[in-house]
Amino acid sequence: MAKIKDSLIIKLILGVVVGLIVGLYCNETVIGVIQSIKFVLGQIINFTVPLIILGFIAPAITKMKSNASKMLGVMLLLAYSSSVGAALFSMVAGYTLIPRLHIVSAVEGLKVLPKLIFKIDIPPVFSVMTALVLSLFLGLAIIWTKSKQFESLLDEFNAIMLKIVYKIIIPILPFFIATTFATLAYEGGITKQLPVFIKVVVIVLIGHFIWLTVLYTLGGIISGKNPLKLVKFYGPAYLTAVGTMSSAATLPVALSCVKKSKVLHDDITDFAIPLGSTVHLCGSVLTEVFFVMTVSQVLYGQLPAVGTMVLFIVLLGIFAVGAPGVPGGTVMASLGIIISVLGFDDSGVALMLTIFALQDSFGTACNIVGDGALALMLNGIFDKELAAQKK
Repeated sequence: MAKIKDSLIIKLILGVVVGLIVGLYCNETVIGVIQSIKFVLGQIINFTVPLIILGFIAPAITKMKSNASKMLGVMLLLAYSSSVGAALFSMVAGYTLIPRLHIVSAVEGLKVLPKLIFKIDIPPVFSVMTALVLSLFLGLAIIWTKSKQFESLLDEFNAIMLKIVYKIIIPILPFFIATTFATLAYEGGITKQLPVFIKVVVIVLIGHFIWLTVLYTLGGIISGKNPLKLVKFYGPAYLTAVGTMSSAATLPVALSCVKKSKVLHDDITDFAIPLGSTVHLCGSVLTEVFFVMTVSQVLYGQLPAVGTMVLFIVLLGIFAVGAPGVPGGTVMASLGIIISVLGFDDSGVALMLTIFALQDSFGTACNIVGDGALALMLNGIFDKELAAQKK
């Protein structure tokens, strides 16, 4: 009974259920308070994310010694390859399935959320991308200069951030998810947008799981380990991603899940999982490709040409690496190529943003779980070097 009570996955599910019930029956004043609480909790989580990235990636790089630069390059290549591969897979599915679908292009009649009753801004010390670049530069520079003092300092900072994750971030996540679903239920998006959700998102969801199967199969082959021993721990992280719609907000839970598996080297975990949450967006890219093709069919009466889609995918993979780990980050980062390469007008962009928002949580969940597969691959590629360093 104690295990059930302390289970994060149970708390997350309760957060979803309670949030939906409250959102369906509360009045405008109550939802205003809930929105304000959600905003503050989101600010706390977003404040810690850059610090978590710095606290995990930089120390992990210093422990890799001579492998650091090589491992970084391999991880970026794996992330880009996964995103482009997922996008090409989605493109083929789009050309096959979209002509057979009848999709509602717009949904009206949603309630307007009231203004926040109170608002506390807690801006991060620096952005996610700044934290990532700082972590990479700092870790590599410490290796090159052989600075023992800074290496020790980063190890202590890593322990501090781990405590913050377990003592502050993970305990508030169920409340953040509850407030998120309460606002969705109040708006009516859960029921009003159901037709679009069913027709499009189910196809995309199936695509997510197919691609994750491909990634984990490759991860198992390259690492020589059973991928199920890792992926079975990802339940809480998947649910957190669905509830928060943010890779950044899910990062603490993902780290916790992977560390429980004991399949990966600790150095690989501390390096690949935070880095993956920033540069690996296979689920979001897979979704965006299918949706831009859908919107093109709905608004313009035809699918984009194959050559146009291939160019879009190659560029989208690059934009995805730099996309922020926040709700809608991938599509926001790629609006430029949606307009310039695909030729979408304002209506197309608006519809794209609307439909993408319907499934953003599931794309994020796919991104997060996919990071574990890349970590498996990295573990297999550098297993001998890391084992030699431990001796």
